[in-house]
Amino acid sequence: MGMNQTPASERVHIGFFGRRNAGKSSIINAVTGQDLAIVSDVMGTTTDPVYKTMELLPLGPVMVIDTPGIDDEGELGALRVKKSYQVLNKTDIGVLVIDSTVGKGPREEALIRRFREKGIPFVVVYNKCDLLPEGQHSTAGNSHADSAEHSIYVSAARNIHIQELKELIATLKPEDTHRYPLIGDLMSPGDLIVLVVPIDKAAPKGRLILPQQQTIRDILDHGGLSLVVRDTELKGTLENLRAGGITPRLVVTDSQVFARVSQDTPAHIPLTSFSILFARYKGDLGTAVQGAAALDRVQDGDKILIAEGCTHHRQCDDIGTHKIPGWIRQYTGKNPEFVFTSGTEFPDDVSGYRLVVHCGGCMLNEREMKYRTACCRDQGVPITNYGILIAQVTGILRRSLEPFPDILKQLS
Repeated sequence: MGMNQTPASERVHIGFFGRRNAGKSSIINAVTGQDLAIVSDVMGTTTDPVYKTMELLPLGPVMVIDTPGIDDEGELGALRVKKSYQVLNKTDIGVLVIDSTVGKGPREEALIRRFREKGIPFVVVYNKCDLLPEGQHSTAGNSHADSAEHSIYVSAARNIHIQELKELIATLKPEDTHRYPLIGDLMSPGDLIVLVVPIDKAAPKGRLILPQQQTIRDILDHGGLSLVVRDTELKGTLENLRAGGITPRLVVTDSQVFARVSQDTPAHIPLTSFSILFARYKGDLGTAVQGAAALDRVQDGDKILIAEGCTHHRQCDDIGTHKIPGWIRQYTGKNPEFVFTSGTEFPDDVSGYRLVVHCGGCMLNEREMKYRTACCRDQGVPITNYGILIAQVTGILRRSLEPFPDILKQLS
């Protein structure tokens, strides 16, 4: 991701759904004004969800998602349909494309029910209106063709009412649902925030990782000052600041060096981690803190799911597949079974796990992170995240939650 790009997780996610050959890909190309999706008369050309980040006026930065047909057939087709429905977990705006010469059927009605169950604002697009007999689509261009839903007749092939469709989609843009900013409410304008960023072989050359970038930006947005240091320079930096009469408002660290940073940060300076900030920003910090308590109940053979929101090249000391399991074994004295998922893969059924340990979720949008949390909560499975787990096993969880007195009260 370039430094000048809006992160994918912060973009409005627009999912395009419909039967095969209803014209989903053609509608996407018409709405975006680009050949983003492959168009073919062959049914089932789109076999997996396709994601594309772009700027779409008047919405702004968006993530466009083209999905396989909801009527795909056979064993492989059923898997493709399942993939399409999984996209709902991250969809902010749904676009249901229907071939107007065929009309709405049971599959479309089922998808509309899912939109409503999940609280997803949506529009029904009747494509190929140019193929209808004259006068049969008198509601073409009317955003209320069906009184119970937003709907519109269009033709991607002839560019009929495409601009009206874009404007209709824009009216469905969800409000910002974040209860808190990432860090801005923990500081005042002019406050100094020290960010601890270890630079090791896992750190990407020439750039900071996304949580660090977003935290810096939120500090700037709220008029604060950010000082970025490596963990090896933190102690000396804080001593120099103290000599100059400067006390940081907060120290935020990468979770992997939590223990060392806690030792080097005086007790009067609040301390937390990027991962904990993200748990509060797009998930449920209270639920994640409660989930960490499940570590004390882990037994030999228990299954623990370690889930990451992105895919990356794993190294021998990878935090998810190596360090987290090691810390859990050391803390519990038990030998549980670890299962790993990454990217878009997250099981709907988590009931067989003693605990789910999730990454900070910086690559997931808020809707999907909350869906994953709700999956665990509804099935009675504790869920926590990397930073909270590391704070727990290193004995500094209470200290790392001091910036959040309401959560700390729950812990007590």
